[in-house]
Amino acid sequence: MSGEREPAVGIDELLERVREGYERVEPQDAYDAALAGEALLVDIRYAALRERDGLIPGALVVERNELEWRLDPHGSHRLPEATSHDLRVVVICNEGYASSLAADSLHRLGLHRATDLVGGFQAWRAAGLPVTS
Repeated sequence: MSGEREPAVGIDELLERVREGYERVEPQDAYDAALAGEALLVDIRYAALRERDGLIPGALVVERNELEWRLDPHGSHRLPEATSHDLRVVVICNEGYASSLAADSLHRLGLHRATDLVGGFQAWRAAGLPVTS
């Protein structure tokens, strides 16, 4: 290491940079992929939001601070669903910001098909897709 720091960036620029590394998905596309068994939906919203707004049926709830440990296919704390680095994961937060950073982190772990939901849970609900309480 040279000891040089990368230039500081604001969050908007950081989001733009990480989103260039993968294709984000729209709510209907995520729903269709999950129904077809082609994607694992992962809800990283915190408990108060899930309690207030409801859940996406079939989505795995994984707190953001546990995400990498639970989805690393080689990790000692992985979930049974974390079977391969080829797993298509769609990360869902409340509005589609934190999920972009989470998807980038999963890419760094080798989950090259990880993505996130444009607009997050709020866009899912606005699209009229299933939500349970």
